[in-house]
Amino acid sequence: MNKLNMKQKILMIEDDHFLRKVYRDKLIREGFDFIEATNGIEGTNKIISEKPDLVLLDLILPKKNGFDVLIDVKRNKETANIPVIILSNLGQESDVKRGLSLGAKDYLIKPEVGLSQVIAKVKEWLVRK
Repeated sequence: MNKLNMKQKILMIEDDHFLRKVYRDKLIREGFDFIEATNGIEGTNKIISEKPDLVLLDLILPKKNGFDVLIDVKRNKETANIPVIILSNLGQESDVKRGLSLGAKDYLIKPEVGLSQVIAKVKEWLVRK
C-alpha cells in the first residue's frame, strides 16, 4: 500500500487544550490521524515512539521548551527527517531564525495565521517529504 493511501499521522505538541481540540477536529476531518502531547517531554517521547509524519510544535511548553524538543528530534537519527512546523506566539526574528536554524521546516506565528493556512502548510510539507 503506498504511503498516500495510508492515513498520515500528525503530532501536535501544544499545552493549550482549546487549540489542540480545534486542530484535532480539523485535521481528523481532513483525513489525518491526530496524536497530541501537552508538554515537551511527552512530545519528545511520542515523536520517538509514534514516528509521526509531521509535528506541529509550540515553543512555550511545560517541562521542556519547544527549542529543546526540536534539538532532540533533529539529533536522533530515527526522527531527524520528520518535518517539524513551529506554531508559536513567539514572533521575534531571533526566535524565528533560531527555530529554522535548528531544523524546523516552517515557523508560523499563531496570531498571524489561520487554521486553514496551517493545514495548507501541513499538506505542503507532507507532499515534499
